[in-house]
Amino acid sequence: MASTFEKVQAAPVLATVRRLEQRIEARFPGRGLHRVVGELASLVETVASSTASVRGRRSWLRTASRIGIVVVLAATTTLVVLALRAAAMDAPDELEWVPLVESAVNDLIFAVLAIWFLWSVPERLQRNGLLELLHRLRSMAHIVDMHQLTKDPERLRASFAPTPQSVAMDLSPTELEYYLDYCSELLSLIGKAAALCAEESSDAVVLETVSTVETLTVSLERKIWQKIAVLNATRDQGPAS
Repeated sequence: MASTFEKVQAAPVLATVRRLEQRIEARFPGRGLHRVVGELASLVETVASSTASVRGRRSWLRTASRIGIVVVLAATTTLVVLALRAAAMDAPDELEWVPLVESAVNDLIFAVLAIWFLWSVPERLQRNGLLELLHRLRSMAHIVDMHQLTKDPERLRASFAPTPQSVAMDLSPTELEYYLDYCSELLSLIGKAAALCAEESSDAVVLETVSTVETLTVSLERKIWQKIAVLNATRDQGPAS
């Protein structure tokens, strides 16, 4: 039996997202970031339920595909044997091997294609659902990035000279740090939600997409921590006048 520490579990991820939702609501009620984390909680629930249903559907599809493979093998073997018997009965003294081998090769080629199709059906059906969830997670990562995009700590510097087009900073330095930290946590949890999809599939396309989402979230988190570093340096210089 596999240990619970060997794979990402949906329940702890969802609990962490819900806790973050409460923290954001307590500090930034009514802000768009709170709605984003609510959407992430719903999406994690969808990932958990979808992977569970996919797991059950994959089980019976795999059984059906394996039965289909056995039927194809049996049918191909029967056809080859019947062809050999018919050829031997029609011309017992002069058996023509060329057309017989050609017919057998054609039957084997069709059998291999049918077996490959039946073998890959469960994985391909699972792939479509997981890729849709992963695309939604990737879009959510970009939405989180949009929320923090205008939260520029440079505007808190004493030397900052605003223009008429400058976006107003409505957060104090402490609030800004909390806001950026929450965005970082959101991105990390998006990566964990993507990892949930990887737990249910060994498909190369799914795993590559999961890796892409995780790389994206890590890259966006790095940008946020750079802002937090600038914010701390700004605090040392004093607030803008």
